[in-house]
Amino acid sequence: MSQAEKSKLTSQNIVAFLGDIFDRCGGEEYLGEPVTMAEHMLQGATIAEQNGQDEEIIVGALLHDIGHFTSEFGTFSMDDVEDRFHEEAGAQVLAEFFPTVITDCVRYHVAAKRYLCATKPEYYDRLSPASIHSLNLQGGAMAPDEVIEFEKNPNLKKIIQVRYLDEAGKRADMETPDYWHFAPMVQRIVDQHCAR
Repeated sequence: MSQAEKSKLTSQNIVAFLGDIFDRCGGEEYLGEPVTMAEHMLQGATIAEQNGQDEEIIVGALLHDIGHFTSEFGTFSMDDVEDRFHEEAGAQVLAEFFPTVITDCVRYHVAAKRYLCATKPEYYDRLSPASIHSLNLQGGAMAPDEVIEFEKNPNLKKIIQVRYLDEAGKRADMETPDYWHFAPMVQRIVDQHCAR
């Protein structure tokens, strides 16, 4: 897709555009984990679907790390999207097309790890070595005042659900459908949001 086409993203082509990113870039390494970027996100979405989660959780899990590819949107340079900031970049590029619950799952999935480490110390034991390393870069467990502020988010429950899926989606041996299996679901969420 050319720069001109990227600047003309609409509710009718954003789903295909995201699929193109999965197809072209999804094979990139996922921060020291035994899965690729696409495998990681697809595993989270698949686990959510298999467990009967609602479509917002499935799509939130599917897109939570899309911020690693924001240079594809022609909005950010890769220099702007360090690991500590991929969550904000991802939320910003999705905000025009997706409801707040989805963008909050993207924007706060890193903060949710810090929150869970502060409020459920046993959660730390679930973290992979790479996730522990990034936790340290991201500020470690939240302080009590941060916990209180974070708990004010009306989408907290769904953000936490996506965080658990984020941690679960790191299995080298898991088979998943591809992005296009989820594309009709993504389109429904986009259509509902853009019809408002």
